[in-house]
Amino acid sequence: MASRGGGGVGGNLSYLSQQEAIRVDEELMGPRLGFSVDQLMELAGLSCACALAEVYDKATHPAVLVFCGPGNNGGDGLVAARHLTHFGRDVRVCYPKRTDRELYKGLVKQLESLGVPFVEVDEAIASLPACSVVLDAMFGFSFKGEPRPPFKAVIEELSGCGKPIVSVDIPSGWHVDQEDGGAEDLLRPEMLISLTAPKECARRFKGKHHFLGGRFVPPEIRERFGLSLPEFPGTSQCVRIS
Repeated sequence: MASRGGGGVGGNLSYLSQQEAIRVDEELMGPRLGFSVDQLMELAGLSCACALAEVYDKATHPAVLVFCGPGNNGGDGLVAARHLTHFGRDVRVCYPKRTDRELYKGLVKQLESLGVPFVEVDEAIASLPACSVVLDAMFGFSFKGEPRPPFKAVIEELSGCGKPIVSVDIPSGWHVDQEDGGAEDLLRPEMLISLTAPKECARRFKGKHHFLGGRFVPPEIRERFGLSLPEFPGTSQCVRIS
């Protein structure tokens, strides 16, 4: 059962532990509910692009630099990069640890077909002064341990870059179940987009903008896990928590 605490929804917002988040995904993609990983990734990435675009206007923040990790969080970032490109943003992607899975190869091809440049880590870091906003999609809720190269260096650079950082679901490097921060919390994003439901570590998020994305949670999942979440307005793919 998800825990509850401060935040939106009258201070009764639900937070998922790492194991609960894994179970929710398993239920969503199980035979009873029938979602596929690519379907959830598409909806999650779209919601991230919409939330970023809602907060950071194209006129003032035209250039988006996206850092993608090797897992599903990175896949969300690749999807978000595509939608941001369609929204008229100047997008560059740093995706240093690629996978051979066909889903991810397809996401890369889709970006390449739009002319989105993929850059190496050194080039991405060197281009930070010219970007308007950074999308952090390196590590998600399955992350454990300490960041390894090249992502450790990226996180260190981003921590002092002075650019607004938008983290997808989990600020990269944070311990998912840890309510109190530690030395590992190098990354201090200005915006956090929680997916499905906020994770326990989101309790310590102190940035300006906290959004919920991933408009795909059916009533059955809400009831089974005791989720108290804000309602999405109208046709929006995201909703502000704080």
